[in-house]
Amino acid sequence: MPAEASSASPASPPLTERQEARRRRILHASAQLASRGGFDAVQMREVAESSQVALGTLYRYFPSKVHLLVATMQDQLEHMHGTLRKKPPQGETAAERVAETLMRAFRALQREPHLADAMVRALTFADRSVSPEVDQVSRQTTVIILDAMGLENPTPEQLSAVRVIEHTWHSALITWLSGRASIAQVKIDIETVCRLIDLTAPTDAS
Repeated sequence: MPAEASSASPASPPLTERQEARRRRILHASAQLASRGGFDAVQMREVAESSQVALGTLYRYFPSKVHLLVATMQDQLEHMHGTLRKKPPQGETAAERVAETLMRAFRALQREPHLADAMVRALTFADRSVSPEVDQVSRQTTVIILDAMGLENPTPEQLSAVRVIEHTWHSALITWLSGRASIAQVKIDIETVCRLIDLTAPTDAS
């Protein structure tokens, strides 16, 4: 789900192969800089230099550093999704599979704490102008959870549970990054909220 397909620019034509390659270089440079020094290390001029694009071109793709880092998070989640599809979770129940999936995603972010901090801070700072990119992060997270559940047509109640799980996962990231929660506590919280999946599962009578 590329950022250019967002609701902010419904008439935007699809990117050409060259434009997509340029966009990928920009996102890669953003992730590399954030991995080394976090949010403050991502300076638009350095991103432009690292990705070999003009600064004006960079701003046409991403109007601000917050836009760029939120798009970087969506890109990272997309990569995680691909990895998860190659090695699906093994839990017996949907709740167990979702908890395993989210903890695997969490541990992937744990391996790059500066990058994780930069992306989460960008999500926190995002205003209405970044809503399309934020929505895409949410949609990507939803797809990851629904895949783990094995659902293609969730009920409204199940989608509500997914949203609560997303909020909890995001909150867990923030509390862990700020040093207010251990990995063990994050795991407990994720497993607890994933029980909503069982509670919202349709019954045979329905």
